Amino acid sequence: MTSKKGVKVYSAPMCSSCEKAKVFLKENNISFKEIDVSKDKKAAMEVVNKTGQMSIPIIYVDGKYLVGFDKSALKSALELQ
Repeated sequence: MTSKKGVKVYSAPMCSSCEKAKVFLKENNISFKEIDVSKDKKAAMEVVNKTGQMSIPIIYVDGKYLVGFDKSALKSALELQ
């Protein structure tokens, strides 16, 4: 998997949009760090403070936070075609 950009996925179990985002990244050979906000409360508060959002997934790509799974926005942030 490629890791040309720092990618993190803030997610939780039972989140279908989170799962779709992770599958998309895997299908495109993008390595990422998964952060389970249901277990890591510090990370959850950190991402809420940075984004002002409490919804998931929140995907961090090279300094930018994307809220929700928006395939076109994620492709653009990752410079995929």
